[in-house]
Amino acid sequence: MIHAVELEVGGRLLRVETGRMAKQADGAVLATYADTVVLATAVSSKTMKPDTDFLPLTVNYQEKAYAAGKIPGGYFRREGAPSEKEVLTSRLIDRPIRPLMPEGYYYETQVIVSVLSVDLTMSSDVIGIVAASAAMAISDIPFDGPLAAVRIGRINGAFIVNPDHRQIETSELNLVVAGTKQAVLMVEAGADGLSEDIMIDAIELAHQEIRKIVAKIDELREKAGRPKREVEVDVHDPEIEKAVRTLVAPQICEAMYIPGKHERQERFDHIRDEAVQTIAGEDADRKTQVKKIFHNLEYSEVRRMILEKKIRADGRGLADIRPITSEVGILPRTHGSALFTRGETQALAVVTLGTSDDEQRIDALEGEYFRAFMLHYNFPPFSVGEAKPLRSPGRREVGHGKLAERALASVVPSKDTFPYTIRLVSDILESNGSSSMATICGGSLALMDAGVPIKAPVAGIAMGLILENNQVAILSDILGIEDHLGDMDFKVAGTREGVTALQMDIKIGGVTPSLMRQALAQAKEGRLWILGKMDECLSVSRPQLAAYAPRITTIQIKQDKIREVIGPGGKVIRNIIAECGVKVNVDDSGVVTIAAVDGVSAQKATDMIMKLVEEVEVGKIYLGTVKKIVDFGAFVEILPNLDGLVHISQLAPHRVQSVVDEISEGEQILVKVLEVDRQGKVRLSRKDAMAERAELTSESA
Repeated sequence: MIHAVELEVGGRLLRVETGRMAKQADGAVLATYADTVVLATAVSSKTMKPDTDFLPLTVNYQEKAYAAGKIPGGYFRREGAPSEKEVLTSRLIDRPIRPLMPEGYYYETQVIVSVLSVDLTMSSDVIGIVAASAAMAISDIPFDGPLAAVRIGRINGAFIVNPDHRQIETSELNLVVAGTKQAVLMVEAGADGLSEDIMIDAIELAHQEIRKIVAKIDELREKAGRPKREVEVDVHDPEIEKAVRTLVAPQICEAMYIPGKHERQERFDHIRDEAVQTIAGEDADRKTQVKKIFHNLEYSEVRRMILEKKIRADGRGLADIRPITSEVGILPRTHGSALFTRGETQALAVVTLGTSDDEQRIDALEGEYFRAFMLHYNFPPFSVGEAKPLRSPGRREVGHGKLAERALASVVPSKDTFPYTIRLVSDILESNGSSSMATICGGSLALMDAGVPIKAPVAGIAMGLILENNQVAILSDILGIEDHLGDMDFKVAGTREGVTALQMDIKIGGVTPSLMRQALAQAKEGRLWILGKMDECLSVSRPQLAAYAPRITTIQIKQDKIREVIGPGGKVIRNIIAECGVKVNVDDSGVVTIAAVDGVSAQKATDMIMKLVEEVEVGKIYLGTVKKIVDFGAFVEILPNLDGLVHISQLAPHRVQSVVDEISEGEQILVKVLEVDRQGKVRLSRKDAMAERAELTSESA
């Protein structure tokens, strides 16, 4: 039996139904929004793998090429590895679902979101969150939902709910918010330097819309929902728990204040191993219990110490930021480089400048487009002191890179003012929290070192939150341990004027807008302090590009002149490239891009192209080449592939009996343009050119 609910969101109808497709899944929902159709399924194993002590949740978002009426490219003509958007959207759906799963539920769980039809509303990601939430809600899988999501844009000062593709291109805000009826769980945003107050207002508007959608999913759950499975929670032996607490609690509090990450973790591991040996001996079950109790104690004691003493693991106060050092220009042959170090987190950012040939071509469901600014984030295992195989970038690397790219994209100049393709690579060399924010800081410095005229420097800071028994601690520039033990991971990036990127994941319910405002205000103070430290290294973009960066010149020519520059079979443009040692690209609009290693080569190529496309000017004198002699005159080439006729009467001031008496083929002569008729035929005069040149000579004498 098909059950469905409907409501209007952002001026378009959202329909969520179940009972038609994928009925063998634990939960399956078909969500339709305008012409976008998404199928979400949720399945959870009935048995748990031995020795599992975490939630094995997998979320996969996949786009079907047929959804946009396309056949996939490539040799196999079928969908292949996940695209960047599919990876990012999978993370987007996973992040708000995960904190709503109950503690102790360690069964393999898989959510698959498939886009079956797509229009240009750009809503398949947020509708995917809604569909996944509804599938989980009606299933028997334990889930403290439902949740929902919307996108918010802002054009001319007005907020727009679920803006379409065209609106998002001109919007100064691209914000995705997910949450339950009670609280916001996740925020992902890019902005053009908007204030913190505007960001909070947008989040509050989003939550109002989310509540309406959640109410409809609740209605669907009442119609078609299944009873939830019981979750068996491990109950620890009270005597073992008391023994562990008595033995290790004081030691945990002492070890917490060891400054170094590795030294602190080694001490925690030593305390745990001693407790296991002392309390459990060789009893495997007791060993497992001691380890779990120790982990819970570590979690609670570190949080308690921060709340009560207002001092953190490395000795800082709640709003203090770790020591920062910055260096630029450290790599001699790159186009721009920076080394940014904050505490035990270090990012090496390197900029490479290229031409339009280096742009990334994206073949998405919404259509094909090109990216001229790319940021790639790498997290090698040595950055955390581990030895692991090097593999291609995973979801974490792609997600962190996209966050940093979003933070910097709004300050990168347009192609009209800076006609380069920009690739920024961040290699994390050390990590103890906030490596994506270090990427933003290092990336901003590297862009300025490369001479990219960014609108303003950008800095990023990761904030944390501990909320317990009406006690609140907002932490600036969090460590890895604080990220793990905290209730909120809140990353903010921006200029001195406003926010350019925002990412928030909340692990608990009940974070109020006033608390978010407080966290944003503290984040702004930290961001401004970091920008001040960055200014000490480099405050504005260098006036010149690096010595090894390409020099790009752009020329606008008429579209009907493109063939003159390219030539038959590309002969002319290949000759320019070979003779000048440059790269030349001509687009369909007549924009010619010349990339050279030095100004001399660029100017030579520019002169050659300008001569090819030069328009003949009436009254101007040209030095032409006699191409053909006829009885009534001569045809003279004054511009490449452009001849004009010098009539026999215009060859000399005296009467000419024969053309060959005055000129010969191949000879270069001065001619003046008398007329260009409607057919484009050019009439020339050697006589007038000679007279005018003689007059100029006598005046100068």
